[in-house]
Amino acid sequence: MVRFKHRYLLCEVVSDDPRCRLSLDDRVLGGLVRDTVARLHGTFGAAACSIGFAVRYLNAYTGIVLLRCRKEFYQLVWSALPFITHLESKGHRYPCFLNTLHVGGTIRTCQKFLIQYNRRQLLILLQNCTDEGEREAIQKSVTRSCLLEEEPGEEELSDEWMSLRVPDTSGRFVTSASTCPFISGWNAPIPPEFLTLDF
Repeated sequence: MVRFKHRYLLCEVVSDDPRCRLSLDDRVLGGLVRDTVARLHGTFGAAACSIGFAVRYLNAYTGIVLLRCRKEFYQLVWSALPFITHLESKGHRYPCFLNTLHVGGTIRTCQKFLIQYNRRQLLILLQNCTDEGEREAIQKSVTRSCLLEEEPGEEELSDEWMSLRVPDTSGRFVTSASTCPFISGWNAPIPPEFLTLDF
């Protein structure tokens, strides 16, 4: 038996209104994409994209969305995304658009791309700092959000953070200082040189 191949579209919801991201819901967004495909490509597009289409990941804080569709019809979904100009949720209409960042064959390739993308965005953010206080605030927030190696006498971490730890060669569970989950919702490693950049 042959497995069904999918394509994953990694998108970013871009809006000037911060309430737009907070009102994101996977059912609302999935319905909006389906309606847009049906409007642009007719009943054939709606039928082709309804099979295997799903919103696999949605982060309301960063606006990152991962859409899954069948490999044969991913271009129908991809071509419909620029025509999404607003998001309707709970009786409110927010202007926004979807910026497609990457198209991949697996969730893992999209995750790797997102890590690289967030590294570049962090570098741009640090380069655009206007004063030293702003740069220090960004560096402090990055280091505060990063986990350091757990010492044997330290208190236990919450269940959410425990899932980020991995065993090292000696069998102890450690977390890298460069693992920052706040960036994309996934484990996004940040090299230490980003934390001490001199411009």
